[in-house]
Amino acid sequence: MAGQSTSVLLLVLDLSGIFVFAISGALVGVRKHLDVFGVLVLAGTTGLGGGFLRDVLIDATPPAALVDWRYLLVPVAAGVVTFVFHPTVGRAERVVIVLDAAGLGLFCVTGALKALDHGLGPVPAALMGMVTGIGGGIARDLLAGRVPVILSSELYATPALVGALWAVLAEGAHQPVAVVAIPGVVLCFGLRILALWRGWQAPLPSGSASV
Repeated sequence: MAGQSTSVLLLVLDLSGIFVFAISGALVGVRKHLDVFGVLVLAGTTGLGGGFLRDVLIDATPPAALVDWRYLLVPVAAGVVTFVFHPTVGRAERVVIVLDAAGLGLFCVTGALKALDHGLGPVPAALMGMVTGIGGGIARDLLAGRVPVILSSELYATPALVGALWAVLAEGAHQPVAVVAIPGVVLCFGLRILALWRGWQAPLPSGSASV
């Protein structure tokens, strides 16, 4: 019974991450004046990109999105909702930022736990969690003709790695799934939002600001 409840919670977190990431991708598509197909492509790519990359790298093939209809339905639904109601959904620029941070937190945890479940050690699993979190955003930004956030000086990958590390360490200590997952999501989300609010940045090369 405990194993079943754990699987359900991780599925809910995974689908929630896909949904919020897909909305952020769809909003970018709307603001780029793409048609409904383009918006859905960005929604699907953003929502599923990180999970696809993770599953291929850990040899969990075919990827979950190709064998479970829910993984395809969720980003399509998010894209359609955003396309139809975008004046309400995207009224504030901060909506995209918050949704992206939420997706980052959800994905870094589920990605790390799935990597552990497929036999990876703690450090590779934490890295896989980070990759899962940042993969969809990278694909979204490249398709939308934007410089990926991961290549800027903003703290983006670091919060994902922190959240994934918590999940890996808590799982290794045999903590309940809620203690493994929820604090990891909150850590990543909170650190990302706090870094944006406080203007924290990764170190830059000496003298680069004057170039």
